[in-house]
Amino acid sequence: MQRYKIFHRTYYNYSSSVILGPHRLLLRPREDYELRIESFILKMTPDAALLWHRDIEGNSVAIATFTLPTTQLLIESEVIIQQYNEAPLDFIVSDYALRYPFVYRGEEEILLSAYKALPDPHSVATVNQWIKNFWHPGEKIQTYTLLQRINEYIYRTLAYRIREEPGVQSVEQTLAYGSGSCRDFAFLFMQAVRSLGLAARFVSGYLYAPLMAAQIGSTHAWAEVYLPGAGWKGFDPSIGKMAGSDHIAVAVARLPEAVPPISGSFAGTAISSLAVGVWVTPLI
Repeated sequence: MQRYKIFHRTYYNYSSSVILGPHRLLLRPREDYELRIESFILKMTPDAALLWHRDIEGNSVAIATFTLPTTQLLIESEVIIQQYNEAPLDFIVSDYALRYPFVYRGEEEILLSAYKALPDPHSVATVNQWIKNFWHPGEKIQTYTLLQRINEYIYRTLAYRIREEPGVQSVEQTLAYGSGSCRDFAFLFMQAVRSLGLAARFVSGYLYAPLMAAQIGSTHAWAEVYLPGAGWKGFDPSIGKMAGSDHIAVAVARLPEAVPPISGSFAGTAISSLAVGVWVTPLI
């Protein structure tokens, strides 16, 4: 078991007084048999009323409402977690899904249909052509091996870069640029998996990177694929490996744009600026 402290600070500054609308916060990690929360503290300036709920994916969502005008908004979360996912390859896939291709069965096929939705035809054609770089239809292959090929191929052939611009690059943009952020790589991986007929979803969270532990970091993104018998398993194309004990998932969704850590609005004529810092620290 590995313990981590995650400190996440978001600071909005406004050039003049504004009225803040409701803000949606996705900052509390997803608790399950692999991850447990020891403590969670959420602070905001100005003060806000909080209402918590779980969305359709089981993500913990806080809705913050404000009453006073302000020229700044500070949101800080501090969480200590216990991470037990120290053997990400320790899982069993159902016999019928061990080799690709396979078809989801019964109720799983119904529930997973939204996670198999294909992009537009042009993107499908682009992805299918790109997949031929590392796999050809008819090749006998284990399902995990194929997924890991996609994961490693993105890591080996595309350049990772920190991208401050909001949103996610299209498949065509990422392949044309030859580079992207973690969220761009996760989206490309998802689209490739879906083009192969499998279910995939986007994950937003944190990654402990030992070489950057003392520096200001950011949130991280990767993807999960549903494997019968094993459930949702994480793949991180930014590092070419499966998600493991250094990954802390906060929210999952069918589409990347559904899970920003903080989203909201304000009323006024002010110009806003944003600064974000994330620190992930291992604890004894």
